Parts: sequence; C-alpha cells; structure tokens
Amino acid sequence: MNILVTGGAGYIGSHTCLELLESGYGVVVIDNLCNSNPKSLERVEALTGKKITFYEGDVRDEALLQRIFAENQIGCCIHFAGLKAVGESVAQPWRYYDNNLNSTLVLTKVMQQVGMKNLIFSSSATVYSADNEMPLSETAKTGNCTNPYGWTKYMTEQILSGMCTAEKDWSVCLLRYFNPIGAHKSGLIGEDPRGIPNNLMPYITQVAIGRREQLSVYGNDYDTPDGTGVRDYIHVVDLAKGHVAAVKYTTQHTGCEVFNLGTGVGYSVLDMVNTFQEINNVAVPYQIVDRRPGDIATCYANPAKSAALLGWKTQETLADMCRDAWNWQSKNPHGYSEDSQS
Repeated sequence: MNILVTGGAGYIGSHTCLELLESGYGVVVIDNLCNSNPKSLERVEALTGKKITFYEGDVRDEALLQRIFAENQIGCCIHFAGLKAVGESVAQPWRYYDNNLNSTLVLTKVMQQVGMKNLIFSSSATVYSADNEMPLSETAKTGNCTNPYGWTKYMTEQILSGMCTAEKDWSVCLLRYFNPIGAHKSGLIGEDPRGIPNNLMPYITQVAIGRREQLSVYGNDYDTPDGTGVRDYIHVVDLAKGHVAAVKYTTQHTGCEVFNLGTGVGYSVLDMVNTFQEINNVAVPYQIVDRRPGDIATCYANPAKSAALLGWKTQETLADMCRDAWNWQSKNPHGYSEDSQS
C-alpha cells in the first residue's frame, strides 16, 4: 500500500517515511520545502535502499493533489504539512490559519473526490487546556489554546472529527504529540531548524557544537522538583513508529480516534541538560532567565490508550534521545545545508 505523506521532508516526516519504508509500505511525499530539506529524503532512500516518490509543491494546490492521487494508488494519508513555530504564529496569525487550515481543507476535499478516506493527522499536546491535571489522557479538556499555532491544531481536530460524524466511512486518527527529540541512530537524518531553534534539544546541540554561546533556561521557580519546566520528551523514532501503528489501525477501523504519543514520563529542562552533558561528555553552558509567557510548569502524557488500541509503546530512554541527537548534530554541524556529507 502507498502512503501519501504531506510535509514528508520535515523532521518527523522524514523519520516516519523511513519507518514506513522499513515496514513495507510505498511512500509518496508532497512538501513545499519551506521548512525542510530534500536531502532528508535522499538520505532516507540511502538508508533503506528504497525509492520515495517526491512532489515539490503546496498541499493547498488542489490540481497538484489531484495529479498525485491520479498517478499513485494511495491507501492512506499522513498529514504533517504545516507551519509550526509558536512565536511566529503569534506574529503572523493570518499566515498560520491560512496555511494550516486550508491545507487540511484542500487535502480532505481531494480525498473525498477520489474516495480515499483514511487520514492520520499530526496534532499536538498544545490542544490541551492548561488547567488539566497530569498526566493528560485523551479525554482531558481541550481548547483555551495560548497561540495561533495551537488553535490551528485544535480547529483541524474539530474539522476532522466533524467530518467523521457526518460521514461514517471516514477513518481518522488524531495523534497528539508531546515533545519529539533525538534523531535516527545512523546520524544521517535529524532535526535541522532554520534560524534560532524554537525547541530545547536543537538549542542544546547547537550550544554543544559551538554555534550558540549558551542555553537560556526560562524560569527555575516552577513547582517542579528542580524548579524548571517538566515535559514529556519522546524519541522521534518512537514517534515515527507510532504513525506506522496508526496506519494499520486507520485502515482497519472507521470513525475518529484520538491518541497521545508520549512516554508518560516528565523530565525537567535541567534533567535534559545534565543527561546530555553526562552521556555525551560535552559541556552545555546555560543561564537562568525569566519565564516565558504562556509556559506551564508540567506537561506529560498518559499513553495507555495508544498501548491498548495501537499496540504501541515507546522504547527509547532519555539517554538514547540525548545520545542520538548529539550523534546527528556532531556529524552534521550545520544540518543538511553545509555539512561534510552533503
């Protein structure tokens, strides 16, 4: 079966393409490369010895999507494509709503036309309200998002669940990610953010490699064991394998199901920094600065439903995540753009 992967050249997308190929699926990718690099897919092909069918273009391009479905027998779609920087979404809300909502609307319109209604959506723990108790289960309160990026994920969930209610032959999995980090063990594919990283791990690795002077830790006065924010960090390879499990589920069921993809364990910012330094024997200078507005003290998943229905559990430890992230960064000091393996 061929899987259409929108945004497949990105960080999570490229790792998922690799796991799909390793599991025997054909992979078709559409990506406009606005926040990704085609070298990621070349390296996935090198690692697997299998070809990816690649289309450079925007998911909002209805004619291109129609051509992709006409030229490939697609059995399921994994929808990653979307803008994803929280701070940028606050500065450019219209751009985020236009891109993230319209890409879903155009994609589902074309899927409706061709009669292929199996969809896995890349959602986020940002859809959960800040006033929930931990750990977060799929039935926890959603909404009250703190930024336009989070609202686009929430609204897309509403769109897709509404479609499943109206038309019973749709099969949709909404996968709520927690905090993906790490890289493939080969060190050939990994996270390559453009500009200043928005997430903790690539900032740590860029400090460790010497691209940045020091890490800023936002707040050390939270109600947590060491005062720094606690999050559920998940290895990107575990996350990718969750999508393979979701493909199997989606093609065997109808309706709309929500799944948390997380470890169920919370680690603090300083847990991460200390583990990274210890495992890799490299220094990560940091300074404590003021809290960021909108950040909460603690956020971690209850992944029991994913274990029960998808048969999926995480395998990698925090040490594995730190080791693999450094392996990628040290082999690719400037990401895909200027490294020695380009």
